[in-house]
Amino acid sequence: MTDRRESASMSFSPDGNLARYMRRIRTYPLLSMDEEQHLARQYRDKGDRNAADALVNSHLRLAAKIAMGYRGYGLPIEELISEANVGLMQSINRFDPDRGFRLATYAMWWIRAAIQEYILQSWSLVRLGTTAQQKKLFFNLRKLKGELRAFEDGDLSFENVNTIATRLKVTEADVITMNRRLAGPDQSLNMPLREDGAGEWQDWLVDETESQEAGLASREERSFQRHLLHGALRGLTRRERDIVTERRLTEDPLTLEKLAQRYGISRERVRQIEAGAVAKLTRSVRDKSAARATSEEQSRLGGHPAHAA
Repeated sequence: MTDRRESASMSFSPDGNLARYMRRIRTYPLLSMDEEQHLARQYRDKGDRNAADALVNSHLRLAAKIAMGYRGYGLPIEELISEANVGLMQSINRFDPDRGFRLATYAMWWIRAAIQEYILQSWSLVRLGTTAQQKKLFFNLRKLKGELRAFEDGDLSFENVNTIATRLKVTEADVITMNRRLAGPDQSLNMPLREDGAGEWQDWLVDETESQEAGLASREERSFQRHLLHGALRGLTRRERDIVTERRLTEDPLTLEKLAQRYGISRERVRQIEAGAVAKLTRSVRDKSAARATSEEQSRLGGHPAHAA
């Protein structure tokens, strides 16, 4: 099969001529159903690239026609046709001629899906649709507004919002949000706040995440705590370490009963070993933390123990 972005008859370049391309694809003959079935089987069963190219070429007019229907989204028609051809080639990869359907009937769904996905990714810097309902709303809102003659600027009326939400089976909040998004194009954060050019919108954005310094300190502290814990665990006996790990340091802790069966002791004895081991860990971590704090304080004061008094 041909490359995702190219076929034997398809090549768009920055200075490509759309009219010339449209004339070219009209020269490729349409296939009869028998010819189509034969070529589809040749490609499916034998991987015949020439058969695949013939199927692509005969349906380029269909892809272009469907792409023309999406010209209202402000994207270059050449790119829409290119994406339509991508969907066409994907459909040929999955087409089963034994089902008795024409390729065009099957391919149009893949073509529309490829175009719509491209529009959703390209129309706005922020993705607009994440669910099937939101995608349906995005591609049908303008049409329904036209039917309702809702051409007014700003928000839709309550009645129109309710009508559109009901017909598309989405929430009224989704309709209001999508309408505002489609009405307001993306704006640069570098746009000036005032006409005199003083200040930009980005100057007023607040980063609520922790600072790099705080993040680094937090990561270092977590690393130190893990180091202390691992060191403290090495100070336990193997049985103590196993019981503490199974009871306190796993996402699915074992019961006292299971550990009692593992070691052939009572549940109460397991509990006592666990409590003693936890006490040892606590003392070890506390003592090493205190030693670290003392060392840091001495370093801050110039490295002389006498200064800490």
